[in-house]
Amino acid sequence: MARPYKNSSEHLELLKFGNSVRILRLDKDISQEKLSELAGIDRSYMGGIERGEYNLSLVNIKRISDALEVSIFTMMKAACL
Repeated sequence: MARPYKNSSEHLELLKFGNSVRILRLDKDISQEKLSELAGIDRSYMGGIERGEYNLSLVNIKRISDALEVSIFTMMKAACL
């Protein structure tokens, strides 16, 4: 498994992306555990994603967008707001 960034606060884009995942998840009333199950991603890793601790691969971004039933564009757009 990937290692978390030691100074994720220095990577604002990771924090923004993680926050967009959290917002979209909460908007759909899905628990973090359910989202991780739907996306095929470990729950603790999903928590790290939402906290901006991981630099995700495109494969995992796609898994999350599919699980949330939104486009990657929608997730990225939310991260840029």
